[in-house]
Amino acid sequence: MLKQKRNLVLFISSSLDGYIATKDESLEWLFEVDGEGDNGFTEFYETVDTVLMGRTTYDWIMKQDVKEFPYRDKDSYVFTRTATADNENVKFITHNVVEFVQDLKAREGKNIWIVGGGELLHTFIQGKIVDEFIITLAPKIIGSGIPLFKEDDNQLNLSLKGIKQWNQFVELHYECKEGTDE
Repeated sequence: MLKQKRNLVLFISSSLDGYIATKDESLEWLFEVDGEGDNGFTEFYETVDTVLMGRTTYDWIMKQDVKEFPYRDKDSYVFTRTATADNENVKFITHNVVEFVQDLKAREGKNIWIVGGGELLHTFIQGKIVDEFIITLAPKIIGSGIPLFKEDDNQLNLSLKGIKQWNQFVELHYECKEGTDE
């Protein structure tokens, strides 16, 4: 029996001008947009068993008024440059990010979700290990903030896999045509 490939998937919302948050890390602009249900989050969430995030994203989540870690039912990894002790919810990873994810992708399981972190996403794009991009665009132009993609010379060829509309949001689903590890 052929083993199904685990994909590394970015699932994220962005302003129309390409920002995932304001400079002060606020998402208030996002919550001002009329969506539909949870805008496909639950459907997507069921397709993953592993979540990855950078330390800044993890710290932001922990600063929110959450009663418990939102991804406690998934294997969660936080990539950081500072050695930190694992806790009941996450394992902190300080070594080679790309190699670690390639190892995860080789294991049996569901898809792997890049929860957030512009730096982390940039590392994954440079390593050519992202398989899919699911970007939900909000009809907002916020002018400045934390960009979804960093400026550099990396290029990826993508293929449109699908489009969904969630009231005022539009979800664009792309897969990488080449260059990801096979």
